[in-house]
Amino acid sequence: MPKLLVKPNGSHGRVTHVTPETAGWTYVGFDLHRMKPGEIVAAETGSREVCLVFVTGKGTATAGGESFGVLGERMSVFEGQPHALYVPADSNWSVTAETELELAVCSAPGGGGYAARAIPPGTHPQISRGKGSNVRHVTNIMPEDDGAAHSLLVVEVITPEGHTSSYPPHKHDRDDLPNESLLEETYYHRLNPPQGFAFQRVYTDDRSLDEAMAVEDGDVTLVPKGYHPCATCHGYDLYYLNVMAGPKRVWKFHNAAEHEWLLK
Repeated sequence: MPKLLVKPNGSHGRVTHVTPETAGWTYVGFDLHRMKPGEIVAAETGSREVCLVFVTGKGTATAGGESFGVLGERMSVFEGQPHALYVPADSNWSVTAETELELAVCSAPGGGGYAARAIPPGTHPQISRGKGSNVRHVTNIMPEDDGAAHSLLVVEVITPEGHTSSYPPHKHDRDDLPNESLLEETYYHRLNPPQGFAFQRVYTDDRSLDEAMAVEDGDVTLVPKGYHPCATCHGYDLYYLNVMAGPKRVWKFHNAAEHEWLLK
């Protein structure tokens, strides 16, 4: 099985490159570009659909020959909501950095004849989940109920210092609707301040997969199956950008039975 912890490759250019082939799975792809003003990144989507997330910084974007102007406004993932741009299959896109720009390219199998569209801040409100030291703040970018994509689900989460997230442990690795959906998932992690670290465990009930990872700023973790809780340390807030996809565009998870008492 490929390593579940993917470290960034340098600090400029395409620093992260996850494909179904490198991840050893079927659906999710994730690239992260760190760009300087004036630099351009462009691609054809082919058989896949794409969600471009302007993680930090600003860029001028086109998709399918249509101009979407300057997207992006925040300079820190811990301040404000993101701009994003959905690009369907059999299309193309281009982004020119106007400032230093961190651009995430989230991808999954496409289809269905959807149109390119901008997803501005405020499209979906930030919501808080959990209680006590399990509170975290969630901003959906492409949730399942928006009905405007074939397979991509994209969301970002901020977990305050000392809190847990993706917790109590849950999984979504069985194609067994309405009980559970099969979704692969990536986490792109950022820490504030950036010298911090957090932890993520990925494990199955039978422990055939059981990996605990120390996560640093800029790391990506892969969740091919199993439970995948996170915990951040005192003094350091954790941000992560999730990409999920599977055979059906539905997020239906199963909680670890031994930890469900935490929800009461």
